[in-house]
Amino acid sequence: MRILDNESDNKLDNVSLYLTKEEVLQLRKYVNKLLENPQLQHVHFSSKDYQKEITICLYDENELSNFDKRSKILIREDK
Repeated sequence: MRILDNESDNKLDNVSLYLTKEEVLQLRKYVNKLLENPQLQHVHFSSKDYQKEITICLYDENELSNFDKRSKILIREDK
C-alpha cells in the first residue's frame, strides 16, 4: 500500500477516512471495477461536491511502465 498527498507531493503512512454509508458503497463499487477490469489501472472517487477526491490505483510491482516517475518512486521505494 502506498499513499501520496498530491498537494504536498509527500508520502503518507497513516490516514483516516470518514465516509458515509453511501460513500462506502460507492467506494466498494469503484474497487470492484478495478478488480474486474485491471486495465483501468485507476479510478477517481469524488465527494458529492467534487471538492475532495481519492484516486485509487491498482498496480503490479513488476509492471510499472504506465505510471509516471513520481508514482514509480513511491511504489518501488515507498518515498
